[in-house]
Amino acid sequence: MLVLIGLLAAPRAWAQGKRKVVQFTGIVASGDSLLGVPGASIYVPKAGRGTTSNAYGYFSMAVLAGDSIVFRSLGYRNQTIVVPADYQRQSFSVIISLLEDAAVLPEVRIFPYATEKEFKRAFLALRMPTEKGSAAADNLNQELMRKIFNSQPMGATANYRQTMSQQQYDLDRRMGTAPNLHSNNPLLNPFSWLQLVKQVKDGEFKKKEGVDY
Repeated sequence: MLVLIGLLAAPRAWAQGKRKVVQFTGIVASGDSLLGVPGASIYVPKAGRGTTSNAYGYFSMAVLAGDSIVFRSLGYRNQTIVVPADYQRQSFSVIISLLEDAAVLPEVRIFPYATEKEFKRAFLALRMPTEKGSAAADNLNQELMRKIFNSQPMGATANYRQTMSQQQYDLDRRMGTAPNLHSNNPLLNPFSWLQLVKQVKDGEFKKKEGVDY
């Protein structure tokens, strides 16, 4: 009789000891604006499983009835939600509103020495090089600067200026305001011929007494 009672009670005890799997979903939002918090951590510490919220603060994960779920995000206070142990439904949805937790970190000062006193002592004992013979003075040498200038290729800005200047010069030459082949060659310049005719009429080319041409 006792054996029969034990066999009948065993399946019921096993069913009570097995926790139900629940699909845990929800949205993690900020407390002041109710905007979704992306990248928030949602995990079960004892089980070592969890997930993160997406760009809109939404998350979804499988948990067991009775689990404690911790919500954590940088700049917000941690929050814990417990799924009831006797929860019988297949899904459990929540909206988690995290509160801001602003923390001021102490100042961190980094020195290349063990203590600030040693750093000050080494800094005061530092000997700066003189300007003459230093690398800065050598880099500003006129001959070196001239070599660098002459060897450097023309950049985009210089090419643009050269092209614009050449186009403007060609335009001025066609308009007759810039030197051209006609103005440079006196035989092709009508103004030079007019001056020559005037000089002939004025007798500037007649032989003068006492002047040896």
